[in-house]
Amino acid sequence: MSIVSRLFPRLHPSLPQNDSASGRRQRQKQLKESQQKYVWDDQIPNVVGVPMAASVPSTDEPSLPWLLLVLETGLKIAENFLVVKLENGRQKGLAENASAQKRLAENASAQKRLAEVRTRLAATQALKSSHPDEALTSVAEEVLSAAKHIAVQHADSFEDMLAEFKQLVAEFEHETSQGNTLAEYEALFKTLPLPTIAHAFMDDANFARYRVAGPNPMLIRGIDVLPATLPLSASQYHAVMGADDSLAAALAEHRVYLLDYQELDYLAAVPGQTNGLTKHVFAPIALFAIPKGGTQIVPVTIQCGQDPAKHPLFFPAAQGSELGWGWQMAKTVVQVADGNYHELFVHLARTHLVMEAFAVATHRCLADNHPINVLLVPHCLGTLFINNAAAKSLISPGSPIDHVFGAPIERSQHAAGVDRLGFDFYASMLPADLAARRVDDPARLPEYPYRDDAQLVWAAIKQWVHDYVGVYYADDAALTGDSELAEWSKSLTSDGKIKGFKPITHRAQLIDVLTMAVFTATAQHSAVNFPQKPLMTYAPAITGAGWQDAPAAQNGHNEQQWLAMFPPVDTALEQLNLLYLLGSVHFRALGDYRSNHIPYLEWFEDHQITRDGGPLKQFQHALRAIQTQIEARNTERIAYDFLLPNGIPNSINI
Repeated sequence: MSIVSRLFPRLHPSLPQNDSASGRRQRQKQLKESQQKYVWDDQIPNVVGVPMAASVPSTDEPSLPWLLLVLETGLKIAENFLVVKLENGRQKGLAENASAQKRLAENASAQKRLAEVRTRLAATQALKSSHPDEALTSVAEEVLSAAKHIAVQHADSFEDMLAEFKQLVAEFEHETSQGNTLAEYEALFKTLPLPTIAHAFMDDANFARYRVAGPNPMLIRGIDVLPATLPLSASQYHAVMGADDSLAAALAEHRVYLLDYQELDYLAAVPGQTNGLTKHVFAPIALFAIPKGGTQIVPVTIQCGQDPAKHPLFFPAAQGSELGWGWQMAKTVVQVADGNYHELFVHLARTHLVMEAFAVATHRCLADNHPINVLLVPHCLGTLFINNAAAKSLISPGSPIDHVFGAPIERSQHAAGVDRLGFDFYASMLPADLAARRVDDPARLPEYPYRDDAQLVWAAIKQWVHDYVGVYYADDAALTGDSELAEWSKSLTSDGKIKGFKPITHRAQLIDVLTMAVFTATAQHSAVNFPQKPLMTYAPAITGAGWQDAPAAQNGHNEQQWLAMFPPVDTALEQLNLLYLLGSVHFRALGDYRSNHIPYLEWFEDHQITRDGGPLKQFQHALRAIQTQIEARNTERIAYDFLLPNGIPNSINI
């Protein structure tokens, strides 16, 4: 027997009812041990009420390649930050100039050491492929080298790296004034590339595109009647959309789409403060329509709050005109709302915190050799770790979320928790969600890249899950006889507080449930996480707070009043730092199933799953075909890259 075989015994998936008496005893013993390691806790500070793991077991800590990737990104961000501060110091003659120079030298040295570690890791991986036993003998040297680097960086975890960066930021003077020009926000990108959105975000076409291909493509809804809270007249619609269109016709022809941020009313009710400056969240309503004969939505009107008696309607107007600046301010109100809705609800609550429950329930209720455990664990790798770090460092008092977003941090925390507990599992499945929002029909809404690409990945995952489930569950009786699966369902409902979850009684239902879990951990998180880097790092395009209140009327405004709504430049830099990091780490793509620790062995071992032409190979083939199909689509549309399979991580690990 090889060293690999002795150190890493292989799992043989089986259902509990099919095991021998001794096998069932072993399962129970292992589950008791897991239940001692994975403990539910809904009183964790900053996410009170949301079920999470009380602590993160060592087996759920990230792998060395992940940590090196995060550190590499972190060093790039730190370099950019220091160059920004160095230039500011030169301009103002500040003493911190020397400190920035010293820190830059340290950063360059750290980047060099990191490159050496990554080279060694790559060599070890190559050795593993040809001589697995020899690779294990080099592990100690690899880990020691990496540990030395990490110790120098004072960042042996994601949370520690954030703390180190926070300490770095604290060394330098904090600016509390807003930028006087857009150039000041562009100048925050010194060694990092300026996102292309910086040159186009003021255009109405790009404002509309955020709804269907941006960080939050989950709110847009087709309507056939206007809500009572939006008193748009037929003549006002006609003035925007032209002589050949009417509001009645557009509604009847299903060409009208609504964004209603009513859920943000709770956040909008109480302004927040950062460094003595007041900041705001808004709960606007925005209306879009497809012109007759068109394919893309265009903005029609914006109401900056829920009450039409307090908030008049704003309409598209020429850039640079008096009405044009009022229109830009109204669009900023929507973008601030979208930033909050995206980060707190669509991103944090509905992907990270939902999958937290699945990760804990899977470890507690399904034995390691249960087929569903074997399927789901790779899609949970890193999730407990990253969620724990986020709860402690990203949504805590004094955190980036506290600084960048508009509401008091306690309200942001509470709102995210309420949204997570209100997340309806079955209603949120992709086909059901698209249908409920009336955006599922390409004939009515031709341009919706998120929908089109997400449906491809959903179908591939569902087929993979269907084939996988068929290997282990011969019929529905095999499913209803599975005691561990019954406990898993019960735990997700009660302990995990997954709204709408219910007992699983037939295979088709199990396939839907597992498809939803895998899709949420992979494609859905990718669609809402990775737009952060190209679409959210540049604060004027989208940010978390309005640093002036919403305008009371469209006329009477100028460029400086619009600029005053944006964050202070240092807060914009903090937003850049955080979102560049979160949007840059693509670790282990969907369909790449390996263990999380050295020597990173192939995960599935059952020949029924891994054989040529079997379920896994077919899934990987389907993903390659989707990659080709989306790449072809991107030659005929503005590129939408967030659901390319080779860029979708296999789990929520950032």
